[in-house]
Amino acid sequence: MNDRSGLRGLVLRVAASLRWVPPTVTRLTLGWVFLQSGWGKLHNLPKVAGFFGQLGIPAPQILAPLTATTEFLCGALLLLGLATRVASLPVVVIMIVAVVTAKRGDIHEISDLFEVSEYLYIVLALWLAGFGAGPLSIDYLIARRMDAGERPLAGGVRA
Repeated sequence: MNDRSGLRGLVLRVAASLRWVPPTVTRLTLGWVFLQSGWGKLHNLPKVAGFFGQLGIPAPQILAPLTATTEFLCGALLLLGLATRVASLPVVVIMIVAVVTAKRGDIHEISDLFEVSEYLYIVLALWLAGFGAGPLSIDYLIARRMDAGERPLAGGVRA
């Protein structure tokens, strides 16, 4: 009996046909969160800069617009599935800073991280950085086009 017969086979076939769901839902969720967050910050920069100052973040007048713009642009890129692996990394950095500054008082032991949404965002962004946007993304379309454009050179080397 091979791997594709019986109940195990059915489970594998269903799982394979749904492999687009996790990266798509993760990307859309994280993208929407950061697009909205960045948009909100961009429209309240003085308040955000004041909050950053209260947290002890250096140069809040510079970092508030930088953070807002980064969240907005990375959120948009994640929604589109464009440069997903790259766009995920600034999200990780921003959320690490948020945990270390704004959420520091809420974390007394490692298990407290699991109750902080910023930690979840870090995990999701790291997953996207590692595994990519999935097949329902612009990244996937670009990769397919690039792969289709490769031509073997002499000796079997690809261009």
